[in-house]
Amino acid sequence: MANTKLHMTKAFTTGIGYRLLALVMTLLFISPSYANASETGKEGSDFDVKEIIFEHLGDGYGWEVPFAHVYRIPLPVIVRAEDGSWFCFSSADLTEVEVVKDMETGKEHKTLLPVIKSVNRNGKEYRFIIAHVSSHKDKLVEIFDLSASDQKDLDAKLAEAGKGDAGEGAAPIVDGYVFFNGKYYREYRPLDISITKNVAALFIVVVLVTAMVMGLVNYYRRRGLRAPRKGMGFFEMLVGFIYYDTIKATLGDKTRKFAPYLLTAFFFILVMNLVGLIVIFPGGANLTGNIAVTLVLAVCTFVVTNITGNKHYWKEIFWPDVPLFLKFPLPIMQVIEVFGIFTKPAALCVRLFANMMGGHIIVITLTLLIFIFAAFGAAVAGAATVVSVLFSIFMLLLDVLVSFIQAYVFTLLSALFISMSNVHEEEHHAKEDKDNPTLEKKDEDEIAADKARLGEVAAEIDLK
Repeated sequence: MANTKLHMTKAFTTGIGYRLLALVMTLLFISPSYANASETGKEGSDFDVKEIIFEHLGDGYGWEVPFAHVYRIPLPVIVRAEDGSWFCFSSADLTEVEVVKDMETGKEHKTLLPVIKSVNRNGKEYRFIIAHVSSHKDKLVEIFDLSASDQKDLDAKLAEAGKGDAGEGAAPIVDGYVFFNGKYYREYRPLDISITKNVAALFIVVVLVTAMVMGLVNYYRRRGLRAPRKGMGFFEMLVGFIYYDTIKATLGDKTRKFAPYLLTAFFFILVMNLVGLIVIFPGGANLTGNIAVTLVLAVCTFVVTNITGNKHYWKEIFWPDVPLFLKFPLPIMQVIEVFGIFTKPAALCVRLFANMMGGHIIVITLTLLIFIFAAFGAAVAGAATVVSVLFSIFMLLLDVLVSFIQAYVFTLLSALFISMSNVHEEEHHAKEDKDNPTLEKKDEDEIAADKARLGEVAAEIDLK
């Protein structure tokens, strides 16, 4: 027991060390990106905190290179054009790094700009771009030169908006068109199955979880039932805790049937949460802060719950045990129960998404305070830096705890929902045993037999 606690303490303190290192790297990573913002902030230009936060939390066609915000690790782009043709190319072809000189200060800085990717095939030119001034902001679109009818439609929409012609910074967003490099193009949102940053991060998490599980399996194959130590021991402790104290305590004799899914969900969510706290590759992807990811996880629980539900589960939904006037002729209770089928996984989805997204937003906002207060002078900036770093460390440590808690809560609630859909028949007919001597005697015999078995086990392990 002492060794187990020692291993847990070492694993936890080591994790804290990694998180602190991650925070320091976060500051180093984002400071070059926002140094220019803080400089221009002194001159009165906009410093869009909201845009910066969601840029870091959002998805992308490339993965930021550590300590060089404008550079990206290229990822494959796979899209289906308007005429049905498929294209695959590197995301590096969609952007370029340009050196921009500030005319007032004379300082130069690098910025990442979108460019048009042109592909010639069978005598036809296809053009793709990452849209910015468009209803499909930051998504890949196919662009076309305006025909006469397109120009007429665009002019009508611009006139209706009351904007007229404008520069790129003030160009209005027009549905069906994208503004780039001083002119509008007709846009088409292609079928996009690209390997974005979030998709690549999912693959990385799958590899990490598989490596952890197979490492533990191979350990027991080589060394039998000898308890593992260090990191593998901490992992084995988590498996035992989730299996025995969560899944088995909830599902009982159906544990072996559902444990593989529930254990997979726990470690998959846990690793996604922890990887998301690491700011540099292979971390930096806010997977559980993406509602599409949490929605798929919730749908998995929804499918398992309802596909494996027995007849008593569905009876309680379509003909619940309530007074007749509540279910006929107006199906009041049936509507409520059917609605509850969907609200349970929706709660799983939103809870995980909101908690993880909120934690990331707080940490990034606290970090950005350093650059926001930089405009008020060195003294204020220094004090803001100390406060921001201390609070960021606290929130990052809290996020580590929340990562475990949210993975555990998702697994526990999933186990409860599955348990509710697999209620034993005896539980529904227990009230029929009352005042029935035969059935009551049967129940008493079963309780006595269970007590006898428990007594035998207690005697074997000297608990008496």
